[in-house]
Amino acid sequence: MSSITHLVKETIRGIVIGVANIIPGVSGGTMAVSMGVYDKLIEAVTDLRKNFKKSLIFLLPYIFGAVLGIAALSFIVRHALQAWPLQTAGLFIGLIIGGLPVILKNFRGAKINIGHVLLFLAFFLLVIFMSLNKDIESTATDFNLNAFMMVKLFAVGMIAAATMIIPGVSGSLVLMILGFYNGIISNISHFIEALLAFDMAGILHGLGVFIPFGIGILIGIALIAKLIRWLFSNAPISTYAAITGLILASPFAIMIETGISTTRLGTLAVAIILLIIGLAISAYMSREQA
Repeated sequence: MSSITHLVKETIRGIVIGVANIIPGVSGGTMAVSMGVYDKLIEAVTDLRKNFKKSLIFLLPYIFGAVLGIAALSFIVRHALQAWPLQTAGLFIGLIIGGLPVILKNFRGAKINIGHVLLFLAFFLLVIFMSLNKDIESTATDFNLNAFMMVKLFAVGMIAAATMIIPGVSGSLVLMILGFYNGIISNISHFIEALLAFDMAGILHGLGVFIPFGIGILIGIALIAKLIRWLFSNAPISTYAAITGLILASPFAIMIETGISTTRLGTLAVAIILLIIGLAISAYMSREQA
């Protein structure tokens, strides 16, 4: 594979991870696992200080892709979820379950005990519980910036980052539960509009939101990545059991989020086609990383 082709594929994976992180019910960590790059991303993050150049070179296309996905595609994805919720859900469910073989192969030859089963069930039910209890979200779409709000944004950024990189746990869903999802998504679009219009007041307001939030995200990622790497080294089967529970619950979380009970046959057919397409894309991406 040429270096250009490899770089493009890594950037596309970053876009998928970024887009996933702005969809309630969908986990960016799950997408990374499904595409077979999760452990490599965790390793690069935890080795950033020790092998700065190597880790940064690996991470850059993913960072660029994630930022591009969030900035450029957030409007499209939000519209798609509103206009075609079942079809969009089908695509993302396909992307998630298409990478399950990458996870399940880690159980080959392992002795599964009751503890592993209980971990699987606990984390499966955690995602379902979070999905069913998202109705406490604040309806605010903007933040009154002051010192206290900036501290809250920093803390929320840490929590969101930690959940965003845990497979199966939707960072956006956590933001909903904390009451910050509408505000963060709204400020992303307002900040982009301010940049395009050279609106300094809007730009400064956006920076006031995203600097503390972004610092919280970076610290949260660094802390949780170290913990996850330790778990993979010291309790791999237990860790994979928990991750499998999180991942298998994600399709249910997505369907709960879409809130669909009945649909037309044509809509269902399109959703199934998109699910198959998602399966194929995820299987191909994960095979490329195997």
